[in-house]
Amino acid sequence: MPDVLVLVDHDGERVHKSTYELLAAARQLGDPAAVVVGTPGTTARLGESLARHGAVNVYAAESAEAGDFLGTPAVDALELAVREAAPAAVLVSATTDGKEVAGRLAARLDAGLLIDAVGLDSAGTVTQIVFGGSCTVSSEVTHGVPVIAVRPGSFEPAEHPVEARDRVLAPLPIDPAASARITARRAVLAGDRPALTEAAVVVSGGRGVGGADGFKVVEELADVLGGAVGASRAAVDAGYYPHQYQVGQTGKSVSPQLYIALGISGAIQHLAGMQTSKTIVAVNKDPEAPVFGLTDFGVVGDLFTVAPQLTEEVAARRAVG
Repeated sequence: MPDVLVLVDHDGERVHKSTYELLAAARQLGDPAAVVVGTPGTTARLGESLARHGAVNVYAAESAEAGDFLGTPAVDALELAVREAAPAAVLVSATTDGKEVAGRLAARLDAGLLIDAVGLDSAGTVTQIVFGGSCTVSSEVTHGVPVIAVRPGSFEPAEHPVEARDRVLAPLPIDPAASARITARRAVLAGDRPALTEAAVVVSGGRGVGGADGFKVVEELADVLGGAVGASRAAVDAGYYPHQYQVGQTGKSVSPQLYIALGISGAIQHLAGMQTSKTIVAVNKDPEAPVFGLTDFGVVGDLFTVAPQLTEEVAARRAVG
């Protein structure tokens, strides 16, 4: 079977959950093949976990400058891997960085590009979320190697141990004049909660939270559920919560098992980023809030009454069992 290239998201020491999802998706089209871009030694640290999740081939694109530029090292590595492997498709995570890489790669390859995929079948038909989340369509690439950006959380990761074959790619030196160089890094203060795009449970607050102090009830519910905290654009723009936690078309797209919206009316911009969640629960005082048109369970009420009660009940049940 042909390779299906998967760009590995990692932090140098750990493979991100979204990559395991991509490897599971890739098995529907061919043999999953992981492409690792990083500094020397990165592939050796990540290879075992990639093979455990089904990567038949592991392509190493390592160089001392791999971490010094935005996007270009990944685009270069994927282009080399495509030329070498003639894959059935290339899969990347539909994050901000992943979408840029996908777009640039498709342009270089003169290939078709599909963004925000949430489904994929063995025939290569892709289910996409388009027009800001207002439509779901089925699409196929009819020219070149399909480059597909898959929304995190759309596929279930699963261990599928294989004996991986190591491949080495030798990217050409990067032209600094044509690439964006990273001049400084600042660590994200994420705390002990799971990453927003990797969490099985996400609890988000909106304008209805009323202020930065109001997010305490959001955080308490998220913590008792072992989930991540999100925020609507309105809450972020108002300064209630940091921008890195924004869920929506201009923020992060999430697809957890459970999404709880507290004080979020449901603007299309926000719904576009979370509508593929498996179960959606909303609490809002306005019975006409658009979010209720998407929810599996809706509560018309004051979030400052409902959320603490839910937190207490979950904590009590966990204490018992």
